[in-house]
Amino acid sequence: MSLRIGKMNQHHAVEALCWKYEEPYDFYNNILTSDAIMELLSNKYYAVFDTYNELVGFFCTGRSAQVPAGDPYGVYKEDCVDIGLGMKPELTGKGKGFEFFSTILRFAEENHKSHDVRLTVATFNTRAIHLYEKLGFIKQMEFSTHEADFITMIKRRNADHSQLG
Repeated sequence: MSLRIGKMNQHHAVEALCWKYEEPYDFYNNILTSDAIMELLSNKYYAVFDTYNELVGFFCTGRSAQVPAGDPYGVYKEDCVDIGLGMKPELTGKGKGFEFFSTILRFAEENHKSHDVRLTVATFNTRAIHLYEKLGFIKQMEFSTHEADFITMIKRRNADHSQLG
């Protein structure tokens, strides 16, 4: 599966917002609203396509990738590029995540050369956490919302993991 990154458009935004995940990943299900479409179109959202030009996922960078409830805990104080992502439900759990996230990670690292990369993930999503660790991310801080517990994970540009806690 060869992947490419493209601009998010309204058709792809609607498609992604209609994806439905099975439990416990239904936590990531969205509601299709005009505000949700505008969010995907007006911020730093990108679409990820396969060789057949089919939408396989999306990602965002910056504030849109953060969980605002983490702000009081100071989890976003450090200057990093944040990444949020979603993969088409039919493709999850099938060994495709490594290539999917590697493609996104390369894009982020090429476009934000001087920044460490950070992501926020729900603690129950052990499948994603394992993938992120495989790609060099280290768990940083935990925080809770009324919906879920989260952790931030960071991949250092110059990863000297011995200094990370």
